Amino acid sequence: MSEPQGSEGTTQRLPVIEKAPGDDLGRGAPPPPAAQSAREGRFWSARRVPAGIVALLVLAVAGVFLYDIAAVRADRPAMNWRRQLARQLAERPLDDTWVLVGASVAAALGLWLIVLAVTPGLRAVLPMRRPQADVRAGLHREAAALVLRDRAMEVAGVQSVRVRMRRRRADVAAVSHFRELDDVHTDLDSTLAEAIGGMGLARPPALRVHVRRPGRKG
Repeated sequence: MSEPQGSEGTTQRLPVIEKAPGDDLGRGAPPPPAAQSAREGRFWSARRVPAGIVALLVLAVAGVFLYDIAAVRADRPAMNWRRQLARQLAERPLDDTWVLVGASVAAALGLWLIVLAVTPGLRAVLPMRRPQADVRAGLHREAAALVLRDRAMEVAGVQSVRVRMRRRRADVAAVSHFRELDDVHTDLDSTLAEAIGGMGLARPPALRVHVRRPGRKG
């Protein structure tokens, strides 16, 4: 009587499935998504001060007019200033000086509000590159100027540095008390260009370096 195949004490060779090279490509974990490039725009200001001023003015004018209208509906005389205003508007011609002044002030105020509405503001914040579309970062101009100043002070021969950081240009004025000015200027150009590249700004500012000797005392 024979024992069944695969009984205890026997070794059975398992089947082997050979795979051709490249069959398992694409079956593992999907590759990480590529970083999405986004447009780096300037940061928009909340405009709290202009919005608050306009809101208070509108609230005050609307409240005064509403009170006067309610008083007239209650069979009380209208306010004297509103009667005077209505009479002046009815009698004064359009080329009157005060009419032109009032119209100019109103037009200037409206133009100012339009400019505030369509411009980003926050000029002190420099936008940085956006490797992800949902992440935004900015660097204050004062912090960027401090970084450039610290890097410039590391250059041999530099005694003092003054950095003025703008949105499109970085002005660096250095004082060198030893070494040749051309050598110091070259080292500053390379060092500061590397520092600006390491900030990760969306629009790296142009660099302008000026090196001079310290002034004589007395």
